[in-house]
Amino acid sequence: MRMILLGPPGAGKGSQAKNLSAALSVPHISTGDIFRANIKGGTELGKQVKSIIDAGGLVPDDLTVRIVKDRLSEPDCTNGFILDGFPRTIPQAQQLDALLRMEGNAVEVVIDLVCPDEIIVGRMSGRRMCSCGRTYHLVSNPPRMEGICDADGGSLYIREDDKEPTVRERLATYHRQTEPLIAHYKLQGVVRDIDGTMSIADTTAVILDAVRK
Repeated sequence: MRMILLGPPGAGKGSQAKNLSAALSVPHISTGDIFRANIKGGTELGKQVKSIIDAGGLVPDDLTVRIVKDRLSEPDCTNGFILDGFPRTIPQAQQLDALLRMEGNAVEVVIDLVCPDEIIVGRMSGRRMCSCGRTYHLVSNPPRMEGICDADGGSLYIREDDKEPTVRERLATYHRQTEPLIAHYKLQGVVRDIDGTMSIADTTAVILDAVRK
């Protein structure tokens, strides 16, 4: 199964990718995770992309495509993959189509997680992080003590790319540069529109039903 997850930032692509990866036994490939690991490690790639991500922009196509191409060449992708965060632009999609075509393959399904902007803003601007890795939400999953992690007592913080002005800029970027991918893949007849406002478990079940049909 060669799957792409589309949807605005905060629509739940990462959570769905993990669930679907386990259910379908194919790897979850997240360009965001790759970038964040490099930022945390202080690599040259991390330095290149940190300022772009913090400002709500997109990493240049050539850099992103090179990273994804290398990842798809690994043995665990032989029977498929779930792409989360790639492609994000029409040129990226065209390069992915060409890469798969060279191998006699193609994208089999594109899941479009549909979620209104205001719900996204509430989801993301309410998130709080701890350096231990725990994540909270001021409304749906608050810590027992305001601003303090339940696990280690550390101070919670909001990521730069979760602050409301940055979230709105990220949404504007999505609508301008990534949303056109839906039309691109609808021409190939592989898009399935899924309500992204449901619970994580319900969304996963609906996606699996759509894929298996």
